[in-house]
Amino acid sequence: MLQRLKTLAASIRNAFSRSASRSLDAAPTAVRSLRRALPALLIVTAVTAAGYAVVTHPPLLAVPHGQAALRTNQFSGGTSEFRNGSLLVIPGLHEVRLFPLRDQSFRPESLAKAEGPAPLQSVEGLSLGLDMTVRWAVDATRLAELSRKLPDNIEADVIAPAVQSVVYKQIARHTVREIFSSQRAEIAAALEAELRVKLALDGIVLKGVQIGSVDLPADYRKGMDRLLSDSLASERMRYTLEISEKQVKQTELQAEADKVRRETAAEAAGREQIIAAKAQEEAMKHVLPFKQKQIEQRSLEAEAENASRIKQAEGAAKARRIEVEAEAAARQKLAEAEAYRVTQIGKANAAQMAAEGELITRHPLLVQKAMADKLSDKVQVIIAPPGSGGFIGNALLGVARPAPTPAVAQQQDGEKE
Repeated sequence: MLQRLKTLAASIRNAFSRSASRSLDAAPTAVRSLRRALPALLIVTAVTAAGYAVVTHPPLLAVPHGQAALRTNQFSGGTSEFRNGSLLVIPGLHEVRLFPLRDQSFRPESLAKAEGPAPLQSVEGLSLGLDMTVRWAVDATRLAELSRKLPDNIEADVIAPAVQSVVYKQIARHTVREIFSSQRAEIAAALEAELRVKLALDGIVLKGVQIGSVDLPADYRKGMDRLLSDSLASERMRYTLEISEKQVKQTELQAEADKVRRETAAEAAGREQIIAAKAQEEAMKHVLPFKQKQIEQRSLEAEAENASRIKQAEGAAKARRIEVEAEAAARQKLAEAEAYRVTQIGKANAAQMAAEGELITRHPLLVQKAMADKLSDKVQVIIAPPGSGGFIGNALLGVARPAPTPAVAQQQDGEKE
């Protein structure tokens, strides 16, 4: 588009040069022609100027993410707020200013070093540096007012002077030890409270103040380190003594607790014994009648058992008497039967012997025959002495021999000689 505008401007210049040369030849004709071409020339010039202005100053402006755009009308003074998209900006008519909607961080570098261009001063007059971070944001509800009030560089023209004025004043009230260790949180809280009020007047919302490291001069830092070491040793000793005292107290409390525990246990044991004794006494009230009933029951059972045994003994005695009587009667019967048997056997034997005696009387040799029959399996030959004149078995039967006659005795003596 710019190239086209340049081409159009060149053609206009050529036209003017041609018209100028022609005017030298025919002035009246050129004047008339110029009058006729003057409106078109003015229109072309206006269009060219507008195109150039559009190219150099675009009419549309995109609002960055996280920012708000305030468009101010130069003639009416009205202000419009835009946070997303694009807005129309007419050069010479509108003025646009951008404000951050997100939290911003400001770190005053000039205050961070003890040997910097603008160090802080403690109450002792010692130079020191303080590393701090200030988080701030623009009050989004007052953007229309702040667009006319605040300068373009908010950090350099508003935040930095406010921070320096507050920090110098607060640090000058405290000692180095308080700043370095003991009251750092209190100092940060005081800085934040005072700075919040001061920045709120300019439409700045303070989100927080963080204090980092404290920069001290090298010589003072060495002395501070030694002092801190001594202080730490003293604090350590104090804490050690406190711990020892607490341990002693804890031991006493433990001993007291053990004593109370033992006393409580003894009281509990005594109460348990009392309760057990009372329970046993109460139980004995029920047990003694029960024992008495058991004794009565056992005596009744013993009497019943004694009576039962007596009855059993009487029954056994009666049964024994009956058995004895029956046994005696049976033995008497057996004796009578045995006597009758013996009587009958004796009668039979007597009758048999009488019969055998009569038979032997009639036949004396039957004795020898019978004896021979008895001895036949033991004796093969029996030699009877001649002239014995007696029974061969008299010697065996124990029958005495008859005395020999005198003649026979004399004969026997002679034979012996």
